[in-house]
Amino acid sequence: MRRSMKLAAVVLSGSLGMASLAACGAKSTDTNASSGSSSDALKVGMAYDIGGRGDQSFNDSAARGLDKAKADLGVNVTEAEAKTGEAEADKETRLKNLIDGGYKTIVAVGFVYQQAVDKVAKDNPNVKFAIIDSNDKDQPSNVTSLLFAEQEGSYLAGVAAANKSKAHHIGFIGGVQSELIKKFEAGYKAGAKSVDPNIQIETTYLTTPPDFSGFNSPDKGKEAAQGQLDKGADVIYSAAGSSGNGAIEAVATAGKWAIGVDSDQASQPALAKFKNNILTSMVKNVDNAVYAYIDSVKKNTPFTGIKLFDLKANGVSLATTGGKIDDIQDKLKAASDAITSGATTIPTAPTS
Repeated sequence: MRRSMKLAAVVLSGSLGMASLAACGAKSTDTNASSGSSSDALKVGMAYDIGGRGDQSFNDSAARGLDKAKADLGVNVTEAEAKTGEAEADKETRLKNLIDGGYKTIVAVGFVYQQAVDKVAKDNPNVKFAIIDSNDKDQPSNVTSLLFAEQEGSYLAGVAAANKSKAHHIGFIGGVQSELIKKFEAGYKAGAKSVDPNIQIETTYLTTPPDFSGFNSPDKGKEAAQGQLDKGADVIYSAAGSSGNGAIEAVATAGKWAIGVDSDQASQPALAKFKNNILTSMVKNVDNAVYAYIDSVKKNTPFTGIKLFDLKANGVSLATTGGKIDDIQDKLKAASDAITSGATTIPTAPTS
């Protein structure tokens, strides 16, 4: 359970910096007192995307990696969270305050941090940064990009959707219309059309940059899903952060199939009442990437440059909770094998 920022400031050894974090509106949880680690243990700060820990999706996957690093590696950790509608300067301040609090290994969750990470990393060359889902060709050498082949996992989600759709009509909901989310869309559509070339696919984006609220607006997700259901879609895949929770609710209420994203959403307690209608989830194993990065720093062999977590590296996968795709595992395996062998190349941008 996340403690308040004021409490975090009390228990954090760098209390002044974390008090500043509280002042800029971020949520912070410090675990120095509870970790049982020595004072010279590696200190890792995590800056979450909008929605933070508890979003049942992207941020929660990153949080699991941080929790595992704390438990297995004995690192000291603290957390801060972005706010909807915040200025770029707020992100920079959040990162700087983590550094001021003594955290010299920082994981930024989400492409929205790229500009802030570039600037703060350049000014702090002795601090190690990892950024998830983003890569700037001009980023400083102390920044590592942790990237995923979202299009590959989404292709498999599309194969599953097309095989399960009775209406030959499916849908895709993207949180924010960005290059990253277009990878999900592109893979999903390609996978579905590999099964049914004539399948009808609805596409809805909730917001466009610089409005990133599409990742944290369940009401918008619910409305978008209802619109697609009304048009006849019977399988809907949402790549929209916590907005996808609203989409899942609408789809489940209609008795159709939802496909989750980032985490195994059928196993999330907050979505338990909808689990019977969650066909599968396209899982991005962000937790594995976060843990692997922190482990590399602790071993003094830190990752550098770009680390790609693709299907072959188990960076993406389809969840099997509930056994709802057991009957098409042979088709999914064939599609997966074709990707990992290089026989099938998945587009990273929608073709239509």
